[in-house]
Amino acid sequence: MKVFVAGCGTMGAGIAQVFATGGHETVIYDLEPELVSRGHDLLVKQLKRQEERGRMSPEDVKASLARLHQSTDLADAGGADLVIEAIYEDMEAKRQLFSRLDTLCKEDCLFASNTSSLSITEMASGLAHESRFLGIHFFNPAPVMKLVEIIEGANTSKDALDQASDLVRQLDKEPVFCKESPGFIVNRILIPMINEAVDLLYQGVASPEDIDQAMRLGANHPMGPLQLADFIGIDIVLNIMETLLGETADPKYRPSLLLKQMVRAGKLGRKTGQGFYSY
Repeated sequence: MKVFVAGCGTMGAGIAQVFATGGHETVIYDLEPELVSRGHDLLVKQLKRQEERGRMSPEDVKASLARLHQSTDLADAGGADLVIEAIYEDMEAKRQLFSRLDTLCKEDCLFASNTSSLSITEMASGLAHESRFLGIHFFNPAPVMKLVEIIEGANTSKDALDQASDLVRQLDKEPVFCKESPGFIVNRILIPMINEAVDLLYQGVASPEDIDQAMRLGANHPMGPLQLADFIGIDIVLNIMETLLGETADPKYRPSLLLKQMVRAGKLGRKTGQGFYSY
């Protein structure tokens, strides 16, 4: 299978790694050569780390890298069996990307978005590939996390869902299925919990350390909610909360003021070196 991954950030590189190590010819695409190179370098670093830890042989690393191709030309999606986007969470940007891919890809190509919360139906609307469009939502870090959410849009065919689930299992991942709904399953539950933890901090109820320790020991979570927010990216947490609020108009999804303040201050978590903790 030939896979075309659009977006060379952390998620895009991770998804490309999953497919390349899974035996699939994989193209990583972005708009600028430096973005593609950065994503490729990240992927190489991760594979070398797997080799150093004895989890992959040098031969497997070499074979995986040989299956990986870099591109800044969207036309390279032409022969793909699957295109999956992992660009930033903006509906218009995603619709424009898929509109261009719609004219380039073969009729039986599977179209997928790795969106964490946006509408699959809206993204696919008007495309020739609409019935073959669905959400395939990996979790970060994609090579490590076993779960993949498969999201059914209003016009997604059963054949597309079956093909996606077979592929996910072949990658040694576990699929869960859901109808389109804001935030799908995991983020619908997880992100409001993180938001509540942020609000506890904002109200001065407890320190970040005690909030996280309480959830680690009291709820058996491997990572506290504020530490997890730093790992996910505080801007992404805010974006998902705003999507949930906008889609449902339910005030329980109103983002904490502290969440907004931190994003405005550029304190986005691990990726900026400062969030609820310093890195």
